[in-house]
Amino acid sequence: YVAILSKIGLVPLTVTTSLSINFLRKPRADRRILGRCKLLKLGKSLAVGEVWIHSEGLDEPVAHATGTYAIPR
Repeated sequence: YVAILSKIGLVPLTVTTSLSINFLRKPRADRRILGRCKLLKLGKSLAVGEVWIHSEGLDEPVAHATGTYAIPR
């Protein structure tokens, strides 16, 4: 959502149409959780993005999320 808003600005009523989170492993309790987002497609009415979530300082992801958002006209 943040990646999308960084491209289109604050658009009222931008809503989630689909969100999927795959939990891959337990995060480390002694580390912060960090996410790296990427905008995969930005169309006129839909935007698709993903987030890889890691325990800080570790290479293996703890989760992967994808989301689709409707952009009102």
